[in-house]
Amino acid sequence: MRKVSKVLLICLSILILFTSIPQKIYSERKSQSITILFTHDMHDHFYPSKVEGNGEIKTVGGYARLYTAINEEREKDPNLLLVDGGDFSMGTLFQTIYASHSPQLRILGQMGYDVVTLGNHEFDFRAEGLANSLKNAKDSGEDLPQIVASNISFPVDDEGKLTPTLSKLKDSMEHYGVKDYTIIQRNGIKIGIFGLMGKEADSNAPMAEVVFDDPIETAKNTVDILKNEENVDLIICLSHSGTHRDSSKSEDEILAKKVPDIDVIISGHSHTTLDEPIIVGNTVIGSSGKNGEKLGVLNIKQEGDHWKVEDYRLEPIGDHLIGDPSIDETIESYKEIVQEEYLDNFNMAFDEVVAYTPFSFTPYSVLGNIHDEDTLGNLISDSYIYAVKEAEGEDYEPIAASVAPVGTIRGSFPKGDITVSDVFTVSSLGIGPDKVSGYPLISVYLTGKELKTVAEVDASITPIMKVAQLYSSGLNYTFNPNRLIFNKVTDVYIQDEEGNREEIVDDKLYRVVAGLYSAQMLSIVGDESFGILSIVPKTKEGIPITDYEAQIIYDEGHEIKEWLAIAEYLKSFDKESQIPQVPEYYSQKQGRKIVDDNPNLFVRIKNPNKIALILYGIGLVIIILILLLIRFIVRKNKRRREASRG
Repeated sequence: MRKVSKVLLICLSILILFTSIPQKIYSERKSQSITILFTHDMHDHFYPSKVEGNGEIKTVGGYARLYTAINEEREKDPNLLLVDGGDFSMGTLFQTIYASHSPQLRILGQMGYDVVTLGNHEFDFRAEGLANSLKNAKDSGEDLPQIVASNISFPVDDEGKLTPTLSKLKDSMEHYGVKDYTIIQRNGIKIGIFGLMGKEADSNAPMAEVVFDDPIETAKNTVDILKNEENVDLIICLSHSGTHRDSSKSEDEILAKKVPDIDVIISGHSHTTLDEPIIVGNTVIGSSGKNGEKLGVLNIKQEGDHWKVEDYRLEPIGDHLIGDPSIDETIESYKEIVQEEYLDNFNMAFDEVVAYTPFSFTPYSVLGNIHDEDTLGNLISDSYIYAVKEAEGEDYEPIAASVAPVGTIRGSFPKGDITVSDVFTVSSLGIGPDKVSGYPLISVYLTGKELKTVAEVDASITPIMKVAQLYSSGLNYTFNPNRLIFNKVTDVYIQDEEGNREEIVDDKLYRVVAGLYSAQMLSIVGDESFGILSIVPKTKEGIPITDYEAQIIYDEGHEIKEWLAIAEYLKSFDKESQIPQVPEYYSQKQGRKIVDDNPNLFVRIKNPNKIALILYGIGLVIIILILLLIRFIVRKNKRRREASRG
């Protein structure tokens, strides 16, 4: 009996030991942590960017230095995860070989990125451009990051067929291996990663050709698969949607609330720098800014059914870091290709100095945050008119105004030499029908009434959508931000180069020059103004334009690119020691856009336009109805009291 008891005791001990092992392993796995390094909105900033701070010029960012910072983190944790939230392309001269050589994906692969998603700017060269970029990246045979793009759909025509360019893009995505989501194992943790294009980002990709499905619904479906079919431990969303100071407009915060099973959101698109993560429920949202100026570091550890932030920091990529020589070498090789395949066509060199500025223009990080005239905007809009004049020569037809939205300005000029590379960065967006990088200038005609509406768009739409802020040459106006929306402009006129003021005639056609993208986005004016404001660009004959590309301005058969107009204008300035000097004229505002912040009630309501009169009328009717309702209630209560006394 004693032997039997002893055997039973041994068996019981072995059973307890073996049944505790899985639980022990489970507990250890659950207690493990993961480090996530992240970037987004890098915009081809392979080289460091010049910025002014505390009265001195310094440099920030640069892929070689970024790679050094990444490797320093890898030394601490070799099993970390490295991801990017989209818009890794478009922003410097390196974008000019995006389709032909795909340096963006290839250098991200060299740096060891695990997973990236697509942003709206990956579609700047349209479906065909992205298709070529993906194919050439894959055909390079180099290590590449996995791409996840969960809410892309391919619309078909009435016969159920794709357009040739969409068919090409779909084939290239399959060839590259783009997925809805991917699964990665790190530190014994099963990680599910998917990517989204947000609604606002979608609206900024008018030539993408693909359709982006609702990001919330896509996220719900994808998370359900990851959680219940793939049985992952951690869900990461690379979201090119962004955050906003107003949480009701903050797409990634809304995503976190509506899809609470997402553990981490890497938030791109809005260029937000979050020094502390946003926590929504159990979801962690991180953003590291733009242009590779900072590296996001997030370490999380699982506690129960959620992940807790152990460490969150943004490591600055600055002059204190020594760039990795292998990345430097790669960048130099791509620079040579840019020179041969792009810049040689314009007889310009990558580092060629086109001008010197004795003062700094508004920093890019500040540009657009203040609703006011800006000297860089003045320079750019002036350059458009200069370029058209030079191109048309004796056939030049006077331009009433040129317009440059702040959303198309991607950099600035600090004090010092301005190179060809610097100029391109300032105005780097897009591609023309010639399939050459850079948006071209176009010529359209607006009625005087619509020209006034342009001023009202700037005054009224900018507070709603800051990328709509306009800088102009020729169009001068005053607005009061305290006045009723769509009735903020109090004075508007045309001013020629000699400073002569001309009253605007409502039914007269005026020639206006702008970039192709600006014209394509004019439909947003109606959307953002609830259909109240309307601008319909026309031909010289007054016929509404349906094909904006037919209005492109050419110089000897070549499209006049926005960036090229700026470069040629800078080169036209008076020289000192053989270098053109930016004149002091551009060191201060010229009264082109005057902000009258007078809060006086009479000033707010005087000289109402038709829109204001309608809104005032509606308001008056509402007030009268409220007064009648109050009167009715008072009388009814009075009759009740009298009846109760009787």
